[in-house]
Amino acid sequence: MGRSRRTIPEELLLLALDPTTGTTAQPQSLDLGLAGAQLVELALAGRIAPDGDRIAVVVPRPTGDPTLDCALELLRRRGAPVRAVHWIGGPRLGLRQTYLSHLERCGMVAAVAGQMCGVLPTTRYQATDTAISREIRSRLDTAIRTGVPPDPRTAALAALAHAVGLGKHLYPGNEGRSSRSRLRDLIRHDPMGGLVAHAVMDVQNGAAAQPRRGPAAPGRPAGPGVRPTAEPARGVPMQPRHGSMARAVAH
Repeated sequence: MGRSRRTIPEELLLLALDPTTGTTAQPQSLDLGLAGAQLVELALAGRIAPDGDRIAVVVPRPTGDPTLDCALELLRRRGAPVRAVHWIGGPRLGLRQTYLSHLERCGMVAAVAGQMCGVLPTTRYQATDTAISREIRSRLDTAIRTGVPPDPRTAALAALAHAVGLGKHLYPGNEGRSSRSRLRDLIRHDPMGGLVAHAVMDVQNGAAAQPRRGPAAPGRPAGPGVRPTAEPARGVPMQPRHGSMARAVAH
């Protein structure tokens, strides 16, 4: 994969950067979105493919992007397709900072040191190449305004932007209501982006940790007096049934 093209995680992060405050909008859901954006990017690179509601590795060959290759290797080690909601719901320690540091090295953002309450050190990130951010935003605006089906990358970016709640950041207030609605509708134009976006929203809604009703034991039908069997969620803060939780390791 050539590095001349920005990846979807990078574009999602640039969309989330507030040009005034230098902070990222929706930071908690953004972390989920970045993990999902990695899956979409790997799918576009032909390395993984959807298998129902699961993600399967089809070509384990590295892409050349260290952060994406780390995710690809973790998926490969699982040995079997993993549910998208469980993968996205797993801990992603340092993933946002990894991408911010990468954007800084590429000269697309600049780190600005500061202090919170005059004591605690903080770091804000200001976009240094506003033309790039404008181009990304323009693609979304065009898709929303024209209604023409966007290319897969833009469709996936739109789906993830909606899933993490960036709609109200990009199109605020009552005047942005119709644009937010159209942003949501773009989710249907990319199957992988739609799968991942719905998984991101499911994690936020707690679906990844919800117990499932297991099959009733022979001679003991499930009913009001019988406690259902829960299937532990892989990749979320529970005891996994198959292997340990996947982690996105910063390179």
